[in-house]
This record gives sequence, structure tokens and C-alpha cells, in this order.
Amino acid sequence: MKTALSIAGSDCSGGAGIQADIKTMSALGVFAMSVIVSVVAENTSRVISIEDVSPRVISDQIDAVFEDIWPDAVKIGMLSTPECMKAVAGKIREYRPRHVVIDPVMYAKNGSPLMQEDSIDTLISTVIPLAAVLTPNIPEAEKISGIEIHDLDGMKRSAEIISRMGAKAVLVKGGHRVGNADDLLFDGRGFTVFPGHRIDTKNTHGTGCTLSSAIASYLALGEELAAAVDKAKEYVTGAIEHALELGKGNGPTDHFFMHREV
Repeated sequence: MKTALSIAGSDCSGGAGIQADIKTMSALGVFAMSVIVSVVAENTSRVISIEDVSPRVISDQIDAVFEDIWPDAVKIGMLSTPECMKAVAGKIREYRPRHVVIDPVMYAKNGSPLMQEDSIDTLISTVIPLAAVLTPNIPEAEKISGIEIHDLDGMKRSAEIISRMGAKAVLVKGGHRVGNADDLLFDGRGFTVFPGHRIDTKNTHGTGCTLSSAIASYLALGEELAAAVDKAKEYVTGAIEHALELGKGNGPTDHFFMHREV
């Protein structure tokens, strides 16, 4: 059985973070493992508090996984502090897994910050160069690249800038744009647009976590990058179409919608 590891923060309400990653990987037939870097008290409406795990325990968790069950792919999500980033980056450089999908999580769906403001420089210098593919949404791509994005050309320029920071490929997600939710992949050589129709729902909690975990899962299963992105986008679109009416804010998607339809 293929295996995948999520390194990220938790979400006690179950829609995002480690919980969403494990659900996604499991739904796609991959054995899921996790390294928790932060415990986040959040729900569909707000983030109440964050408790970061010590760098030593983060490193120990990564050692525990790699020395026993080697992951075929690694997804890295929320890394809230420079210390956390350095701990994770050090272990990724040590073990050098083949597929590393990095979702540079900066904000929760409701806009609450999940990354310290002073962490962006460490993200750029220490974490981004480890990415086989980086998956920023438009606000994250703007923050990392330092440019404003208003259209597809802006997405392309930001992807090229981020690629020069060391990421082998960059997927700029278009969900924050007006109009269709098209995503743009830059693999260092050329661009691929993945069309997406916009779904009329507020229940999109954890979609970024879900997409990046799905990409990691499909890479673990042997797909090439473009095919992995295409299948992951199809999966997350289905999960949004079957979003669950749970909670008072931005509700979760249904990670197991495919299995409920059988």
C-alpha cells in the first residue's frame, strides 16, 4: 500500500489541517500518517487559539515516521513560526523524500492568521526550496511573490517569481478570483491551466488542505505531476459540490463523497 505523510497543524472541528489531510489520503486509498506541528482550537467560524509543538517533538515525530514507514509522498501545511519551519526543513533535507507538496498556509478560511507575520522570510529561504510543488492561493502567492494578482497574467508572473525562489513547480489556485476557479501550474518550463467552475457555496473550509493532500496522494500512487493536479482538482471539486451543512460558518467539504455514491 502506498503511504503519505502530512506535516501540518490540527483542526479540532475536523474540516481542515491534519484531519482533512488524513481523510483525503484515506479516501484516495493511501495510508495516511501525520506529524502535528501546532494544535489549533478552531471551528467553521473562528480560530480561538494556537499552541505550537516544540521543534524537538516535531523532529522526533518525523524521525518516528521515516525510520519505520517511509512515506511515498509528503504534504506540508501550516507552519506557524520560523522555529517550526526550520525543524521541518532540517528533517526534509535529511530524509529527502521524493515528492514534497507544500501548501503555504497563512490564513484560515475565515481570515484568521495561521502564520506569524515575521515568518515569511523563513518560509521563502528555508521551506519553499524544498517543494516539488508549492500550492499557494492568490493572497498567499501575492504575499510570497510581492506582486498584486488581478488576472491570469498576474498568476503567471507570480508563479515564475516563486519558482525562482527554488520551488520546482508552483500551482497558483484561482479560487479567490472573480469568475471561474481556474488553477495555474508552472513546472519551470511551461504553464498548464486547469479549468474549474465556481460552486455556489460558503462551505469550503479546508479546501486548500484537501487539494494539496490529494496531489500528494496521487503522486504517491505514481501519477505524474500534471495528472496528479488534474485528478486532485477533480476530487476537491466533487468534495465541494457535496459540501456538508455543518457548523455556523464556512462548513467542511465531504471527503468521502465518492464512497457514499457507490
